[in-house]
Amino acid sequence: MKKFAWIAGIVLIGVLAGIFWYKFYFVFGEGVKAGSLNYFVKKGVMFKTYEGRVVQEGFQSPTAGALQSNEFRFSVVDDSIAEELERASGKFVELRYKEYNGTLPWRGTSNFVVTEVLTVNNSGKTDGSALPFDQ
Repeated sequence: MKKFAWIAGIVLIGVLAGIFWYKFYFVFGEGVKAGSLNYFVKKGVMFKTYEGRVVQEGFQSPTAGALQSNEFRFSVVDDSIAEELERASGKFVELRYKEYNGTLPWRGTSNFVVTEVLTVNNSGKTDGSALPFDQ
């Protein structure tokens, strides 16, 4: 009976460790998002984390007939990426990110963690050349 309890305990610990890994460390998705960097801050009570928001072109709405800005909220773990984004406020950025199934307090408040800044342009807006001449 004692041997069975040891084996069951080890199996239980292994299953719980697997569930924890899947929930918090398994990379569910990877991708690139682009848009204007709206804000980027370092905040938190116990764990100071970098949080940001990119406003993408176009509109997205959960309900039909309503308009809502298409925002990408993200966290950053790496200090060098955070320094680069702090200098890019208001600029057009392309960000490579990883999506996790859950959040950890020391990793930020978002499931999306930016791992690389691909490009930073001075403006994501058009130069106005497509506007009519009489404006």
